[in-house]
Amino acid sequence: MSGRSSADGRRLRIVRVANFVTPVSGGLRTALRHLGAGYLAAGHEPVLVVPGPEHRDELTDQGRVVTLPAPVLPASGGYRLLTDRRAVARTLTALAPDRLEVSDRTTLRWTGTWARRRQIPAVMVSHENVTGLLRTRGLPAPAARALADRLNSRTAQAYDAVICTTSWAAAEFARLGSGNLVRAPLGVDLAQLHPWRYDAWVRERFAGPGRALLVLCSRLSPEKRPGLALEALAELRRGGQDAVLVVAGTGPLHARLAERADRDRLPVRFLGHLAERAELAALLASADVVLAPGPVETFGLAALEALACGTPVAVSRSSALPDIVGPAGAVAADSGAGFASAVRELLARPEIARRAAARARAERYGWPAAVSAFLAVHERGAAPLVRSSR
Repeated sequence: MSGRSSADGRRLRIVRVANFVTPVSGGLRTALRHLGAGYLAAGHEPVLVVPGPEHRDELTDQGRVVTLPAPVLPASGGYRLLTDRRAVARTLTALAPDRLEVSDRTTLRWTGTWARRRQIPAVMVSHENVTGLLRTRGLPAPAARALADRLNSRTAQAYDAVICTTSWAAAEFARLGSGNLVRAPLGVDLAQLHPWRYDAWVRERFAGPGRALLVLCSRLSPEKRPGLALEALAELRRGGQDAVLVVAGTGPLHARLAERADRDRLPVRFLGHLAERAELAALLASADVVLAPGPVETFGLAALEALACGTPVAVSRSSALPDIVGPAGAVAADSGAGFASAVRELLARPEIARRAAARARAERYGWPAAVSAFLAVHERGAAPLVRSSR
């Protein structure tokens, strides 16, 4: 992709602004890193602006990364928010972007107006389903949908394009008749995440012979519903399935889940955040089934990473993941019993066949295609953007 530029041949400075990014966050941080590296390889100048404990300005393999001091969001497990609009605006002005890409349609939506006043083409990347998020916080379906429609309508009006990574995420904007909606998939690292990462030592350490090894790779926060993984394990063991669960990730529910596992005498190992990608790949490749219980997952990079490692995934029927995993996974009702049933379904398939199907499914989602789809939006600038990039 080297040497690409905008439609008029210019090298673009693409400034990306995101909240909810920490050293231990998962999917969003991974997506930002791969997209930035892709933009850089294509000959553009990516700059990422994120919140952190102190000011930093660094050159990385994904381009320039500017960290602005920002407060921690209470009860979020360490997430910080760029709440100082003046500081963000000053930074954006100093960076003088040719294009703006924003990954938070709540607290950062004002940047669309900032960009429009300066005639800078701007896009919002929708990484979540607002209706679903509101439902997980107890809002009744009609009220959640009405509020989501108001928020999404404002978002669509504020930006030149709204990029959605799945049809499930795009449905919120499609029902509003938004004319600037673009479909662009994310991707997975097919080289680093591979079935050859299977490690007999990892397998022996966590499961041993004759036991099913289940893995949950997720942020331990309410919207991810990690408790369903423990409920599924308990259900499986009650039914005579010798299974264990390994949890990779951290978050505000960690202590509560650990107490629950201890109280119910469930064989659960909590590993915390796995910073080494090779260690995570070995765990995913050595598992029998990976669980993705989050009902509001839009693209689910952790699930796609499991597939790349040749491991099938049991996914929530309420999320976007059924379309992502396809026949390489199993769709579960949002309950412990539902996920236990999905695990049984996957374990009943011949191991060689289920692992081959998982890897084949992941190979449909490489990062080069994702980068090209995102860059196509930026390189078109403010031209009409009503299309689907697959």
